[in-house]
Amino acid sequence: MSLKVGIVGVGHFGKHHVRCHQLGKFDLVGFYDINQETSKAVEQEFQVRSFPSYDALIEACDVIDVVVPTSDHYDVSAQAIRSGKHVFIEKPVTSTIREAAHLKKLATQHQVKIQVGHIERFNPAFRAVQEFIHEPKFIELHRLGPFHPRNKDVPVVLDLLIHDIDIVLNLVKSNVELIRSSGVPVISHSPDITNARVEFENKCVANMTSSRISLKKMRKLRLFQPGAYITIDFLNKKSDIVSIHEVLDDPTDPFALIMDLGEGKPKKQIRFEKPEVADKNAMVEELNSFHDAIVNDTIPEVSIEDGYNALKLAMEIMDFMNR
Repeated sequence: MSLKVGIVGVGHFGKHHVRCHQLGKFDLVGFYDINQETSKAVEQEFQVRSFPSYDALIEACDVIDVVVPTSDHYDVSAQAIRSGKHVFIEKPVTSTIREAAHLKKLATQHQVKIQVGHIERFNPAFRAVQEFIHEPKFIELHRLGPFHPRNKDVPVVLDLLIHDIDIVLNLVKSNVELIRSSGVPVISHSPDITNARVEFENKCVANMTSSRISLKKMRKLRLFQPGAYITIDFLNKKSDIVSIHEVLDDPTDPFALIMDLGEGKPKKQIRFEKPEVADKNAMVEELNSFHDAIVNDTIPEVSIEDGYNALKLAMEIMDFMNR
């Protein structure tokens, strides 16, 4: 089934969407951008049609890919949905909880699908260990990067931390019980570095730190659960699993790491595993995933509900910070 997609917004990040759609399952028919100079440059660079208006783009497509500033997500997406088009929206889904809730309602009314661009769900390092994660009890995440002027008007919680919020909510199947957070505006008028501690009803704790004023980049997760310690390096696409198993018989491997816990207690063996990480482009994977959800009439892997929940927790973290 051929699905025609059009992109709204081809700035810095929108160009990545153009590249990835040219590699993916959708049929890219073109784009619309309010900036005429940008439109001409992208049209020439990628040999993709620039539409004269958003209305014209909507009419030519089955799916709209929204890569405009967050403040415009709601208006642009709502117009497409009312026209019966499926919509992919970059994160965060909208600027406010009310807008996100209304998009959910519109999608149901017009029987279209929405996927939100929480790209780390498709990071091959995360995918490589996802099946091994069961009932995590402590999760620590660091997402650090240098300052970039284009993000100065967006709080770091919505710029960076929201990636990890979505990951945590995907892994922890429990309601939030307690939030503690703090942030410091160093260069811009909103916090540039923030830390949030989120406690869940099942006693899992997530400690998340994001900074956009660091000298080096880091995107790492450390997760502890009964019998295992798992690490994910989202940036360098590497994962490790350290697990503990009961020893029923003495191992033949002389280098096996065995723990003797005392008389009467079973010995434990520590195993180190480095899962194979697929060489895949996360953005191509997430866009293809949305294509498949439409064709197969299934719930998108990162649904509008997921986008709403991530935004809701992000807002609650910022509310605590501003008390």
